[in-house]
Amino acid sequence: MKKTNLTCDENDIRLDVFLAKHTTFSRSYIKTLNDSGLILINGKPQKAGYKLKVGDIVELNEKEPEKISTEAENIPLDIIYEDEDLLVINKQTGLVVHPCNTTKSHTLVNALMFHIKNLSTINGVLRPGIVHRLDKDTGGLMIVAKTDAAHKILSNQLKDKTLNREYKALIKGRIKEYFIVEGYLGRNPKNREQMALLNEQNGKYSKTLFTIDKVYDHYTLLNCKLYTGRTHQIRAHLKSVGHPIVGDKLYGGQDKIYLDGQLLFAYKISFVHPTKNKEMTFEIELPKYFKEVLNKIK
Repeated sequence: MKKTNLTCDENDIRLDVFLAKHTTFSRSYIKTLNDSGLILINGKPQKAGYKLKVGDIVELNEKEPEKISTEAENIPLDIIYEDEDLLVINKQTGLVVHPCNTTKSHTLVNALMFHIKNLSTINGVLRPGIVHRLDKDTGGLMIVAKTDAAHKILSNQLKDKTLNREYKALIKGRIKEYFIVEGYLGRNPKNREQMALLNEQNGKYSKTLFTIDKVYDHYTLLNCKLYTGRTHQIRAHLKSVGHPIVGDKLYGGQDKIYLDGQLLFAYKISFVHPTKNKEMTFEIELPKYFKEVLNKIK
């Protein structure tokens, strides 16, 4: 059991609000811990709404995380391109990229280990070959490195903006002109599962260019170009301007026309090949489920 003590520095602040502010935990996870008797105030359990006073000691007990081991699993892979240095894949929606505390198997990494003999080791045993990620419910193009040398070069291209990624997103509302969202992204203090635009001290710089693909009666199909690669960047940026992605429950994009995750798809990727030293660009069509939604709203 991992034990952490926090000293309250405010009066009349709710226990769950205090912990959300001073940890990386979501409110739901805090409630789970508290309901299990793993949070104590001055040695005694209290309700989540209990109001703390300055000097109260909050004792937080967490179960040690289960050990995660990565094993090969025969999960289908859609390989768009492959050579001795890398591969470009079309990740299906619903697939987590690598094992973590909440998803210990059935990930893209498990599939890669089954189908690919050699993968780079730079990111350790839990993320072999993973140069960049896509959210679970975002499908589309990803690069996977086979060698450490290729991985280092591709990672540097991510940093210096020569590895470019572009997405299609269907959003709520009509927009007729291109726009740019930039600012400092960090954990939303009101909902730790979300990212939000904050000040420089609490976030990392982010920038996305949004251009118009097609305008519908109540929706807009956007092209989204990343200039940085922060967690949930496109989703949080669109939420910040009041136009969440259709189907994105976390960021307020629930819509009856699509209920199986956000309509965000990584359709284009370009980079300089790490050993052939030539620019490569890959572009794929929107998947069937995405096209079906667009046909509905015509």
